[in-house]
Order: sequence, then C-alpha cells, then structure tokens
Amino acid sequence: MAKPVLLLVEDDPGLQTQLRWALDAYQVEVAGDRESALEKFREDPVPIVILDLGLPPDRAGASEGLRCLTEILAFAPGTKVIVSSGNEERANAIAAIAAGAHDVYPKPVDIDVLSTIVARAFHVHALESERRRSAARLEEAVPGLVSSDPAMLRVCRDIEKVAPTAVSVLLLGESGTGKDVLARAIHARSPRAARAFVALNCAAIPEALLESELFGHEKGSFTGAIRQAIGKVEVAHRGTLFLDEIGDLPIGLQAKLLRFLQDRTIERVGGRQQIPVDVRIVAATHQDLAARMRDGRFREDLFYRLNEVRIDIPPLRARGGDVPLLVAHFIAMFNRDHGRAIRGLAPDAADAVLHHDWPGNVRELENRIKRAVIMADGSLLTAADLDLAPPAARAGETLDLRGARDRAERDVIHRALLREQGNVARAARLLGVSRPTLYEQMRNLNIRP
Repeated sequence: MAKPVLLLVEDDPGLQTQLRWALDAYQVEVAGDRESALEKFREDPVPIVILDLGLPPDRAGASEGLRCLTEILAFAPGTKVIVSSGNEERANAIAAIAAGAHDVYPKPVDIDVLSTIVARAFHVHALESERRRSAARLEEAVPGLVSSDPAMLRVCRDIEKVAPTAVSVLLLGESGTGKDVLARAIHARSPRAARAFVALNCAAIPEALLESELFGHEKGSFTGAIRQAIGKVEVAHRGTLFLDEIGDLPIGLQAKLLRFLQDRTIERVGGRQQIPVDVRIVAATHQDLAARMRDGRFREDLFYRLNEVRIDIPPLRARGGDVPLLVAHFIAMFNRDHGRAIRGLAPDAADAVLHHDWPGNVRELENRIKRAVIMADGSLLTAADLDLAPPAARAGETLDLRGARDRAERDVIHRALLREQGNVARAARLLGVSRPTLYEQMRNLNIRP
C-alpha cells in the first residue's frame, strides 16, 4: 500500500534528514525554499505541507514562509499547512494561523507532537474531502440544497432513484422545508427536464378560479371569460406538474383531478373536447392527509393515485448540524447580494439560533438572516437583529451529569462555530484549545466539521 505523501519545506539539511527519518510512515518530499516548494506543490498538490516560516533569503524573519503559505492555499485551499514556530516567534505563528495555517508545532521539534499533528491533519483532510464529495453529490442531486444531515441525504438518494421514472411522487413535510426545491430536482433529473416545470399552489388560488387555473376554460364559459385560456395541466404537457399544498384542494376538484389521473385527458371549463395530456405529477403538502381522509376532506382514492412514491422531508429542528451550515450559507449569499460584510453571529445570536425551534423551517431561517444582514449596524448579527429572544433556561432535561456536560460542550462548540462561520481554527482559538483538540471533541460529540 502506498504511503501518504506530504511536502516538507525546510532549508536546514540536518532537520530535513531528521524529519524524513521520524516521519517514515509517510512519503516525504523535500523543498529548501519557497520557489522549489511551489514548483513541487503545483506538480503534485499533496494534502499536507510542513512549513518552516524562516526560509531563505529571509531566514531570520517569516516573509518567505508566509508568502509560501499564502500561495499554497491560493492554489489548493483544502491543503493542511503545519508551520513551525518558536516561543520568540509567537507573532509569526499568529500571522500564519490568520493566513490559514492548519496548526503550529513548537521549536525545538518534539517528534511525538509533530507526528500526532500530522496524523490528525491527514484525518481532518480525509473528513473534509469526504464532506466535499458528499456536498458535490448533494448539489448534483438537488441544486440549492444545503445539508449534511443523514436523513436529508437519504431524501436526496430517494430523489435520484425516483426522478428517472414516470411515477407520481408525494412530498410530505412542514411548510418551509424545501418541498419546491425537491420537486424541481425531480424534474431536472428526469427525462422530461427539457420540457416545462409548472407549479400550482392549491392553497393560494380562490376555489372559484381554481378549476379554470388547473384545466383551462373556453371563451364565454363564465362571466369574464373573454378568451380561451390554457390551464396548468395542459401547459405542463410532456413536462412536470407540481401541485403544491395538495391537501388544501377542494373536495369537488379532487374528483376531477382523480378523473384526469385515471384517464390522462382533460376537458376545459365550458368545453366538450377531451384533450389527452402527458404529464408527470409531483404533489406536496404539509397537511396530515391521513387525518383529512378520516374527516372526509381528502379522497382516499386520490391519495393512492398521488402516493405511488412518498418522500418524507424532516423539519429543520430534526436536522442536527444543518442550522450552522445554513446560517453560514445565507450570510455569504446575502452579503454578496446586498453588498454587506457581515462576519457571523454574536454570542447571543448563536445561542438564540441553536435553541430556536424554527417552526417556519429553512424559509424562516433564510428570511431572518436576510433581514438581519440588510438591517444590522455591526459586523456580527445579534439576537435582536434576528428578532430572536435569548434562550431561557431549558426545562424538562434529565439531571444526568455526563449528559449535561455533553450538552454544554456541544452548545458552546456550536456557538463558537456559528460565531466564526464554521472556521474551526478560529473557533478553536475562541475556545482556548488547539485545533486537533477541538476536532477530537467534535468527533466525540458527533458534530460534523
């Protein structure tokens, strides 16, 4: 099995030999100055670089080392650069961390400490590479979806399986969970992707107009019908029709929709011609359809027509670490859209965000972040900017010391990550621990990097 490769940037021949011998578990490539290091790195961008800041011609300073660090990270931002620093060079170490260095090892070199830092750096790089691959697969499956939650990843896999087929899909989830995003993803990955995607919100149109909106009407079929109109079903011919909030469809129209699903023909309001339509149906609702069927407000036969494949979308409060991911995503997006420079969340906002139940799910979070980014006076969003009250003491928790300690550690790590927009190095400095220690705690508490 091939050894993992790392690049050692060190001009001292003695240290080069010592470190190559000490790090014999790895294939160590060596460079003695910035230019040769960059030449080697561009030919083979290895995951880990060990960098002495005191490179020629500025051995007494750090200008060449810091420049090398910056150029390596500009070429490959995911690379973990470990820099060396003595006690008298603390300012240089701080500058290196600020420039994006992964970690610092002290001089004189302690081989055991350096070996541990290198091993952890390879582990972190592997985790981050896996996360990037997962994110790429997620973006390919569902463009616009931001998540690292296993339940949402299962939803995406289900969409990948069902999209190429012609079956009807029923999306069930609370308002604001992204049902429209998932419906568009089903269409985009289907053989109908080049055709129309037509959406109709069954709860947003008055009942008197809904039949005409759905099936169209002929000229003169009712007062005000001054011309023929084509309905949503017909517009979606050979494409996808997304019926949002299907649970709010009036009972009378349910029978007509069922007839269409059975016959695949429509008749415009006021018309007599049977018009064949080829359309794929994706329906969605936040309603409890089982309860509505028991109450006689939703037809059981229509439910089974729509429910050929059902996909349940978890609410945001059940999606683990997605809130910090979404906060960072929306801050970056709205900074770009509105020319702002918000750096993250203030401590009270991080606390409030983590303890809010998010009844409006992703849509509520997006709207709160958007308003706060536009209106905030400072560079950090406060709980007041988000219109969230700081969380009160939680009731009903069991008096378990280990559980309470884990909850407290999880909360403070989440707050630090939120405040630093997911940057683990800055979060570790904020918490007063090393980056490897923070990664270890995150792994123990099942907090995704």
